[in-house]
Amino acid sequence: MEPRAGVSKQDIREQIWGYMESQNLADFPRPVHHRIPNFKSKKTLLVPTPRLRTGLFNKITPPPGATKDILRKCATSQGVRNYSVPTGLDSRVLVDLVVVGSVAVSEKGWRIGKGEGYADLEYAMMVSMGAVSKETPVVTIVHDCQVVDIPEELVEEHDITVDYILTPTRVIATGCKRPQPMGITWFKISLEMMEKIPILRSLRAREQQAGKDVTLQGEHQHLPEAGRQQTVPLSVGRRPLDTPGPETNSTEAGPGSPPGEGAPLAADVYVGNLPRDTRVSDLKRALRELGSAPLRLTWQGPRRRAFLHYPDSAAAQQAVSCLQGLRLGTDTLRVALARQQRDK
Repeated sequence: MEPRAGVSKQDIREQIWGYMESQNLADFPRPVHHRIPNFKSKKTLLVPTPRLRTGLFNKITPPPGATKDILRKCATSQGVRNYSVPTGLDSRVLVDLVVVGSVAVSEKGWRIGKGEGYADLEYAMMVSMGAVSKETPVVTIVHDCQVVDIPEELVEEHDITVDYILTPTRVIATGCKRPQPMGITWFKISLEMMEKIPILRSLRAREQQAGKDVTLQGEHQHLPEAGRQQTVPLSVGRRPLDTPGPETNSTEAGPGSPPGEGAPLAADVYVGNLPRDTRVSDLKRALRELGSAPLRLTWQGPRRRAFLHYPDSAAAQQAVSCLQGLRLGTDTLRVALARQQRDK
């Protein structure tokens, strides 16, 4: 099964998937297309939190005296829900061995996944939280037919490579010397992915506070001109985020505008769909936890909205990206640049 010259990653995926289906090599779920293939090889596999929906890791603890049937369920999404507890970014986790799924892999250590980038992202997140280092071995378990030649030019900067390949018939030490990704490549992360993965938003806020460049895919930072100071003027009803004050603000303004102004500034962020029983302290706490506390906050609780005031448009845009998908209680908040909200 040698790929032809000039192939793409998707060409190799389709070749592997087609062969495993035609030879009936794949285990449930079928068909195997668009998946990391499963097959029986008398190995025990532990998986991370499915699609990173609730965190990065889940520590699975089978109940005492667990039967084989329960142990099998522990490796399913239902098993993760029933027999595990989440492990967050603050947990001091040290990973001794990374086991990653593959669609195709070469004896040189180049790896191709199913094309969604979760394995690469999981590894990068582990690097960012200090759970793995460049010495941590990376292993993949595949069928023999999945070991093929992969052109090196297909391997991108954010792709992880593997040190060992385990098949039903052999163990391959790749001797790969290519450095692993040393953190998240933020410009490869889309806003859609940020919305789907809450833990990614928290990690981005941390790295932003540490002064790292966390510009997302398709996002451009607009910096002020050299020597020119940008300020956000005070207006009626504005007060610092942590300054005690009334829970409501009765000053009226135009739709989508902060009170006291005819039009919102580029550094203003609109937050809407606030639950009716939400207090300003609840919103403040959520903003601090995500590392997106503004310079000032205008609270309009009775109208179920608030305005956040940041030092410049770049900070406001980053806050919008970080706060997408934010929930208070059971409600998902609407977050947008105030100018964009006004134009709707």
